Amino acid sequence: MQLDHISYVTSHDLLLDTVQRLGSRMSTTFIDGGIHPRFGTRNFTAPLLGGQYLEVVCPLDHPATENTPWGKAVVEKSLKGGGWLTWVFSTNDIKSIAQKFGRESVEGHRTRPDGYDLKWKQIGVKEINNSKELPFFIQWLTREHPSMNGKAESKIKKIIICDETQLAGSWFKDEILYSLDGIEIEWQLPSEENPERGLVAIEFSTPRGNLLVD
Repeated sequence: MQLDHISYVTSHDLLLDTVQRLGSRMSTTFIDGGIHPRFGTRNFTAPLLGGQYLEVVCPLDHPATENTPWGKAVVEKSLKGGGWLTWVFSTNDIKSIAQKFGRESVEGHRTRPDGYDLKWKQIGVKEINNSKELPFFIQWLTREHPSMNGKAESKIKKIIICDETQLAGSWFKDEILYSLDGIEIEWQLPSEENPERGLVAIEFSTPRGNLLVD
C-alpha cells in the first residue's frame, strides 16, 4: 500500500483557473486527465515526486454525478466552495481490502485527450461522504500511472487533517501511516469555527520553497 494521489475539488467554471493557479504556485504543469464517464466528473492531474500525483476534479452536468458516491462527494464539496476532498492509497490486492468493506470494488476508467485509457478498481468512496478524514483505495489495472505523465517538480511534505480520532475508525490505520514514507501528518481538532472533518491543507516542497495549499 502507498499514497497514490490527493484530490482537490473545484467547480466546472473555475476548473482551468484553479489548475493554472495551483500549477503556477507549484512550478508544475497540469495535464488534462479527461472525463470519468462512470462518475460524472472530470480532472486535470499534476505529477509529484515520490510516485504520487495531484488531481483537480470537478463535477459535470451528467446523470452519473448524482447517482454515484464519487460524483456526490465531488458535487457536495463543489457546492461548499471546493478545496481538498480526500487522499487515496494504491494497493496490489484490492480484493482483501474489499473483503473488509463487505462489498465488491468498483471499476473506473478515463480516457485522456491523447487516447490513452486508464483503468482501475476502487473501494471505500461511500465512507468518505460521512467520514471525510478517511482515504479510499485503488488498484490500477493499466501500466501507465498519472505520476508518469508530465514532469514532477514538487512533492508532498505534510498532510493536515482535522480529525480527533486520528483514523481510529479505519481498518487500515497502521498500513496507512506506515506507507507514508516520510510524509508528515498533522492532526487538528474540530472546533466551532471549523467543524468540518477531513483534509484541511497540504504542504508541498517546491522548487521555490515550501508551499501550503489550504
